Amino acid sequence: MEIRKAQEADLPALLDIYNYEVEHGTATFDLHPKTMKERRVWFDEHPGGRYILLAAIEDGRAVGYASLSPYREKEAYAATVELSIYVDVAYRGRGIADQLMQELLSYAKAREDVHTIVSVITEGNETSVRLHEKYGFLHCGCIHEVGVKFGKPLGIVNMELIV
Repeated sequence: MEIRKAQEADLPALLDIYNYEVEHGTATFDLHPKTMKERRVWFDEHPGGRYILLAAIEDGRAVGYASLSPYREKEAYAATVELSIYVDVAYRGRGIADQLMQELLSYAKAREDVHTIVSVITEGNETSVRLHEKYGFLHCGCIHEVGVKFGKPLGIVNMELIV
């Protein structure tokens, strides 16, 4: 498997990976699938630098991705980024999220403009929580029943890593 900066040609696979979670999972609180136009805007918001998008490539296509995105819009949050990792359902359990996490954290730690990494995880996603704990993320608290998906109230777990 190769992990590299995502390319425009990866967008259809990245869109499919994300939309699977929109329609079948709780890793995102989006309720409606994204369009290619919307995902292209998202892609363009990750040009490199502080905000990057990495893709895991296997079998000639993107099978997972990890991103560092703006945490909040206010200027004082500039050195804080939000981490996201998604893996194609057919490729889960193969260590892809772990490899993406390693690469993304190495990248972030080498940057002077990244100080804090925040991850917002849906309550009950113990696999993701354990992955974050493995890399030193600390629990910052939970917000219970903050969203509703598939008719079920869901909370979020906030985790942080100071780099």
